[in-house]
Amino acid sequence: MVLEPGDIRRIVTPAAPVTREKMRADIAKMLHEDPEEIAGGDSLIDLGLDSMRAMNLVLMWSEGGLDLEFSEFAEDPTLDGWWALVDARQKARGG
Repeated sequence: MVLEPGDIRRIVTPAAPVTREKMRADIAKMLHEDPEEIAGGDSLIDLGLDSMRAMNLVLMWSEGGLDLEFSEFAEDPTLDGWWALVDARQKARGG
């Protein structure tokens, strides 16, 4: 039997759904800011979020089985943009 890359799936117990407010709090913690200081349309890069911190956030949110790609997050580095990606993946997963 030959396994193809598409046949490999992560076996992970789904975590509780990620909420927009959890994302805001996680970003704020990473930036050492107050969550209320981060508006939906603010550039997270302008607020000081670098690629390594962003990658850590994406990895943390993907724990539990969400299929998140860092490259998609780089396209719109705002809370609104990131929430749209996570919300769509959770809805597609049924969560």
